[in-house]
Formats: sequence, C-alpha cells, structure tokens
Amino acid sequence: MYLSSFLSLHTLWVTVSSVMQHYPSVWGHYDVCKTQIYTEEGKVWDYMACQPEARDMIKYVKVTLDPPDITCGDPPETFCAMGNPYMCNNECDASTQELAHPPELMFDLEGRHPSTFWQSTTWKDYPKPLHVNITLSWNKTIELTDNIVITFESGRPDQMILEKSLDYGRTWQPYQYYATDCLDAFHMDPKSVRDLSQHTVLEIICTEEYSTGYMTNSKIIHFEIKDRFAFFAGPRLHNMASLYGQLDTTKKLRDFFTVTDLRIRLLRPATGEIYVDEQHLARYFYAISDIRVYGRCKCNLHATGCKEENKRLLCECEHNTTGPDCGKCKKNYQGRPWSPGSYLPIPKGTANICIPSISSIGNPPKFDRIWPNISSLEVSKPNQANVCDNELLHCQNGGTCINNVRCQCPPAYTGILCEKLKCERDPGGCSQNSGQGAISQRPLLLLTALLGAIGLCIC
Repeated sequence: MYLSSFLSLHTLWVTVSSVMQHYPSVWGHYDVCKTQIYTEEGKVWDYMACQPEARDMIKYVKVTLDPPDITCGDPPETFCAMGNPYMCNNECDASTQELAHPPELMFDLEGRHPSTFWQSTTWKDYPKPLHVNITLSWNKTIELTDNIVITFESGRPDQMILEKSLDYGRTWQPYQYYATDCLDAFHMDPKSVRDLSQHTVLEIICTEEYSTGYMTNSKIIHFEIKDRFAFFAGPRLHNMASLYGQLDTTKKLRDFFTVTDLRIRLLRPATGEIYVDEQHLARYFYAISDIRVYGRCKCNLHATGCKEENKRLLCECEHNTTGPDCGKCKKNYQGRPWSPGSYLPIPKGTANICIPSISSIGNPPKFDRIWPNISSLEVSKPNQANVCDNELLHCQNGGTCINNVRCQCPPAYTGILCEKLKCERDPGGCSQNSGQGAISQRPLLLLTALLGAIGLCIC
C-alpha cells in the first residue's frame, strides 16, 4: 500500500513538474537586493541587481474616457442584444444600478450575472464616427511582463489602435493597429507577431487576427508581450538569460516594454458586415468586460518592493537610491553619477549602488553598519571597478597601485589598500615602539567605509 501511494505521488509530481516547465515564471529572477556573506574580513553585504515581483497592474490604474459623456445610460437608451443583433429591447440606464454600465466595470471581479461590462452609447449619430479613447494611467513607470488582454462584449471593433506613453500622457506612440482590413483602414499590410523576428521585434504592425464581428468565441484582443520575449528566450521562455542580456544591452528593447500610460483608441465598432445597417444603428456600440495588464514597477533594478502611497505607486528603493523609480542617489551618496542596475553578469547582475559623496567624508552619512569589504569583490573580473587609481582610491602608506587591481604594500603593511599594520594581527598587537607608527583610527575608519561602499557597485 505504501509503495502504491509513493508511486502515485511520484507520478503526480512528475506530471506537475512537466506542466510547470511549459509555464515558467517569465521574470522570476533578481528578487533579492542584498545578502550577507562571510569573508576573511568577517560578515559583509553582497549587493545584487533586483526588481519587484510582477503583479496585476489594473489594481492601481486610473481610467479616463474621451469624450467623457460617451458611456451609455444618460439619457437611457435601448440597444440590440449581443448574441442576436436584431433583438433590440435591452436598456442602458445610468440611474439604475442593474442597467448601468460605468467604466469601472471594465475592471471589476464580475460578481453580477450575467457578466458586467462598460458600454458606450450606440452609433445613433452615424455617419459621424463613433470614436472613444480609453486611457489607462498609473502615474508610475511600469514594465510589462505578460500579454495585454482586452475582452469585448460587443464584438471586437472593426478598427482600433493600442497606444503607449512613456511620459505620463504628454506624447503617444502606436503599439499595434487592429482592423478587419488593415490596408483600407491604416494603409498597412496585415501581419501577425509570428511574422516578426529578433531584428524586427520593435516593428509596429497592423493585424487582422482580432477584428471579427459578432462571433460568440471571438471576444478577446491581445497585445502579445510573451511572443516577443520568445524571440530571445525561446518558445517556452526557457532561456531567460538571453532575454535579460538583450534587455540590458538594447535600450530601445527595454523601452518597448515600458509604459506610464496605455490608450485604447476605438475607431469603428464591430459591424459584422461591409455596410452599416442605418435602420438598426442600436446594433453598433463598444462594450468591454475586462482589461488585463500585468507588469512590475520600474525601479531601475534597485528595489524588490513597490508600495502604494497616497494612491501612487512608489519603489521601495535600496542601494542608496531614492525617487519614484529609484532614479537618483540619496543625499550624501552622490560620490559618482547615478546609474541603473544591470542584469549582467547573469544571474546576480550588477547593483551599481550609490556611494558616499567625498564632501561627506568628514561627517559620514548613516549607511548600513555592516560595510562590505573590498576583499570579497573578486577584483580580478574585468567588468568590475578599480581597486586603486590616481584620483580616489590611493594605495596607503607608500603602497603602489598595480594595474588598478591591487596594491603592492611595503613590508610592514597589509590590506587591500595597505591600510593595515601587519603587527595588528599578532597576539601582542602593535607597540608604540615598534617603529611602524600608529595610524589615526578615525580617518582610517572613514576611508574604509568609503571604499567598502565603492566596492558594493561591483557585487
């Protein structure tokens, strides 16, 4: 019996593992900003690039409509059933909860039955275009990690544009065009994401794949994020190192998946036919029951947390950084220009922490009491910072800087920068008559703190 139970559990585990391999966590790395490690010099911090967990960003969105009075129900009006466009006895009435279709129903949990949805006015002013702009704003820079999915209850529009902004809605650029006839609507040849490649992944395309009319199983429109990731990470997104490397070295690629706002431009409702039936204009309107946007707060690889404060998302910055996106160094930590973290080298990346300002050396700022020691930084790696140079990191006590990677110390001294007396390691310590002299401890401690912080950037 026990053997049978064990085999059953083993079979279940193999099955679950196999399924999970097909759905890897797309951005599952870089979830720790620092860890403590032990070295010859004691316990130190090891800093890494880090980013927040991906989440449902619709929970934090603000939605606006243009024109603002485009939602149906004020005044009340009748419209045709979605399943049967010739059954036109349905009513939209903003003053009655059961008959109202306000914008927030694009994002609700669909607790009412049938499914809830936002709905526009009907196309009663035809041939005047029925245009609607739906703007989703986060007042925060976010990085998209999964497909944008829009579910329509009216039939998918004949013409639509998805746009993005990187500057909080001041300027817009197209993300993708959707049409039943791309050439007629936008003077573009139809394409799908499957027609793209690594070299054309940033191309703005028009697709006819999501623009059919009144079909019961044709409600959803996608903007395919994962399919674009797959050009670098493979069809099942198993090679995330390749994707991270591309995002790290190609700014335009990272910006492509970064937004502050999204705008859905509805240009022509679903007609399901070539000609508009002017005798039944109540058949034509827009209705959206769900919008899904998954992503993470952009924190420039300097935070793993993102909190909501005063209805605004803010990164919980580390690495001595600050700002909504961890986009600058804290006061007294501007010893060099701010820099974002780096995904490279895989898998821990480079933290690029902010270091204390030289002007603060006389009165050191309050930073982590466990300072990293330079000896833990594997300074032989070519992509890491100098151990010594001629501007800030001088070898002490007559030491000589060798190729910027180590200090050659006089016989009586040791340490990364020749800052320690060898006799300090002896049981009796250093006597005043040892001939080696005593080093002022306060400047040494301050220098060690500065050097430790500088070393952090290459962890």
